[in-house]
Amino acid sequence: MKRKTLSLLLCGTMILNLAAAATVFAEEEADYSDVIPEETVTLDVYDQLANYSGEQTGWFGQIMLDKFNVKLNIIPESDGTYDTRMESGSLGDIVIWGNDSDQYLQAVDKGMLFDWEEDDILTDYGPYIAEHMEKAIEKNRNLSGGTVYGFGFDVATSAEDPQSMMYTWDLRFDLYQQIGSPEIKNYDDLVEVLKQMKEVCPTDDNGNPTYGVSLFNDWDGNMVMYVKSTASAYTGGDEFGFGLYDPSTQTFTGCLTEDGPYYQALKFYNTLYREGLLDPDSQTQGYSGMNEDYLNGTAFLNVFNFMGSALYNTPDHLAAGKMMCPVAPAEATPIRYGLNVYGGNRIWSIGANTEYPELCMAIFNWLATPEGRMTAEYGPKDLCWYYDEEGYTHFTDLGLAVKTDINTPMGDPYSGTYDDGSFKMNNTTWSLDAKNPDSNNETYNYRNWASYSSEAGSEIEQAWRDWAGADTPDLYFDKIGQFVLSPGTTYSEGVRDTELDAKWSQVAECIKTNTWKAIYAETEEDFEAIFADMTSQANEYGYAECVEWCESEAAIRAAAEDAAMADE
Repeated sequence: MKRKTLSLLLCGTMILNLAAAATVFAEEEADYSDVIPEETVTLDVYDQLANYSGEQTGWFGQIMLDKFNVKLNIIPESDGTYDTRMESGSLGDIVIWGNDSDQYLQAVDKGMLFDWEEDDILTDYGPYIAEHMEKAIEKNRNLSGGTVYGFGFDVATSAEDPQSMMYTWDLRFDLYQQIGSPEIKNYDDLVEVLKQMKEVCPTDDNGNPTYGVSLFNDWDGNMVMYVKSTASAYTGGDEFGFGLYDPSTQTFTGCLTEDGPYYQALKFYNTLYREGLLDPDSQTQGYSGMNEDYLNGTAFLNVFNFMGSALYNTPDHLAAGKMMCPVAPAEATPIRYGLNVYGGNRIWSIGANTEYPELCMAIFNWLATPEGRMTAEYGPKDLCWYYDEEGYTHFTDLGLAVKTDINTPMGDPYSGTYDDGSFKMNNTTWSLDAKNPDSNNETYNYRNWASYSSEAGSEIEQAWRDWAGADTPDLYFDKIGQFVLSPGTTYSEGVRDTELDAKWSQVAECIKTNTWKAIYAETEEDFEAIFADMTSQANEYGYAECVEWCESEAAIRAAAEDAAMADE
């Protein structure tokens, strides 16, 4: 392995030993000076989660330059990227995995990842991780055959509480009020509500036609992301191979099951299309196009809490009495993920051939500190957020502005807008709902800060609170009791053999291609014909064998859930 010796990286200080490092992190920010290069270094970040390609710029890029003297070159996943980088013999300096199964384990087997315990770099340069993420590290050691190569995302400090709701069914509440707040029991009622909304609001902020929903295909995997996610939001099943796994019953349902959750969600989107309520550019516009639609009020509904309301609820919209808020169909029981002290399946790792393993580890370690986690989520400390004298977390005026409008300029000493410099690696260390030890027992999630949630910020928000009988989305779902809890476990997806993997790829392509065709079907008869043809094609490619594998994995996941629940 080619590595620069530490003498080339030293800036005049001795290497911290573990005991000293732990003390530093307990009391103040760590001293990384012994691994900061004298000349600026560019680190390649092969990132299977990224929606961005190129150098990390803006405020976060400047923080990396100031703190570590590095530039980050983001290399996103696309067709063939993994194979090409594996064949080249170098995945990159920093490697971020979309899951911890086949590709990750192949990289482990072929020696493509750096051993975190070699030369004690975890203890010397990742002391905060070593001290506070012990179970996540142990999970990775067990997963990786006894060697530590990283840790999973969304690590929790406690397994006792659930995460905040991700599937919140955010709806244009002002328009919902305008049409009389009719009862929404199911998909059919939702279609009618969106139809009425379009009648009272036919154009967006820019005078363009409005729609019920706006989609994109950038995140499609084994299935079409929006369809499987809406199925999760409606039935509580979790994406699992070619279908959904229901934690409440510990059963798996294939995506091509007749009248199953995926079918129902797909039919919902096709109905919206045929009613003129689905943005016709959904398949081709990409994530950025969808972003623009929700920023401009082009679409009225989004099942995710971090898309619709997060984009639409700007100060200008709120001042005008316009807001997207959770309004869940009565039959919907969205999945809610339990906090996981073992971490999730999106792994932070270091490439085996990097010349800068200590520097990469120091960056990971800082991202795992409270300041690093808060900075990646909300922007620079003191400029965007701060702790008051009692330890409670607050947004500054700028921090609140950028949270409601990502195109807000950052101002000195940073260039560009908040979005320009937003954290492009698109992975997390701590769960947003984990306790922040630097705060007054608050979590990293701003929605639950006392300073944020104590009072409604606008008349329209107060109107939603009065309607919901709750002050926050989480309290709303707690009140109505409509969710399925998925406990955090040590489960990791198994590895498929070469023959099954080849069939899997063909089935996935078949399902994604035909799902979009079904979304755009012109008639109900066309929809049924396309779905039947998709089923027939998938069966020819080996769908049944894929489902059999999923069912076997579901039994393993169920056992892991039982073990996790027994430990609590």
